[in-house]
Amino acid sequence: MKNNLLLVFTRNPELGKVKTRLAKTIGDKAALKTYKILLEHTANVIENVDCDKAIYYSVKIRNNDGWSEAYQKYQQEGEDLGIRMYNAFKNGFESGYKNVVIVGSDLFDLEVKHINSAFEKLTNNDVVIGPAQDGGYYLLGLKKENKAIFQYKNWGTSTVLNDTLQDLKKHSISFLDVLNDIDTYEDLEKNTKLKQLIND
Repeated sequence: MKNNLLLVFTRNPELGKVKTRLAKTIGDKAALKTYKILLEHTANVIENVDCDKAIYYSVKIRNNDGWSEAYQKYQQEGEDLGIRMYNAFKNGFESGYKNVVIVGSDLFDLEVKHINSAFEKLTNNDVVIGPAQDGGYYLLGLKKENKAIFQYKNWGTSTVLNDTLQDLKKHSISFLDVLNDIDTYEDLEKNTKLKQLIND
């Protein structure tokens, strides 16, 4: 019986098309290097999680790109981030999974324990959320489809988490640690280890 599925949303690592807010301060080349480091970190983390995994690409599916060929691979579908995430969750549940968790690929603080904890918390909760310091979330776990939480949100802004919680008032929610995802130079300044890797 298939129970747990981990979704990872990624952007294709192309110059000038990733970490655009960060690039305004450190430039396109450094922003691309940053994102490649974040991708590698995410790949290393999820490799050690015991569940099925699906990688969702922003532009097109790529092979031999650092993600295990054992993972399911799809292209994101939808007009905005919310609909793309909803479609990925829907695909997971329709494939027979009982618990589906999504993470992004821009979190240098992500650890195996966060993902494992999310699946454990779904045993007794409808929803699990990993809040980000910027007012969004870095992880979302569900045990059934919920289209409302993916609609009418200003994605990439500080209101996303609060707006999502408004749609979840009738659901039991468990929260993970608050972590810092890397979107701006201010985010990068908080992570000295990542800064060192970029500068090497």
